Amino acid sequence: MKQDMVSAGGVRLDKWLWAARFYKTRALAVDEIGKGRVQVNGQDAKPSREVRLGDLLRLRQGPVEREVKVLGLSHVRGPAPVAQALYEETPESRAARERAAEARRLAPEPAQTIADGRQGRPTKQDRRRLAEWDRWSAEIE
Repeated sequence: MKQDMVSAGGVRLDKWLWAARFYKTRALAVDEIGKGRVQVNGQDAKPSREVRLGDLLRLRQGPVEREVKVLGLSHVRGPAPVAQALYEETPESRAARERAAEARRLAPEPAQTIADGRQGRPTKQDRRRLAEWDRWSAEIE
């Protein structure tokens, strides 16, 4: 029978991130680590780096940046409640994440930005007018 919790030593960073459900696959975890979006104790890491209890990880999931402390080690992906017990998010990280979520919620819809004194995306008629104007304005004789 396989043990899902590791008692001593460490677990590979990519495997731990996958087991803690930060990334859906280990391949995605390896890609993010390779892009420099994951740091262990303030240093860039490799996927094979061993994570130990008490390590502080900074990682980015899309626009969300998180800072977590490792509380448990596992090399097996389990249910979400078990995965959430493997780490604790720092209060500063949680507050910053909530502020960013609130800012995104209050931000205007990208398609409704003000352009040429109007709001919203150009209509089909507007696009045709622009195309016609570009076609005729390019000719200089």
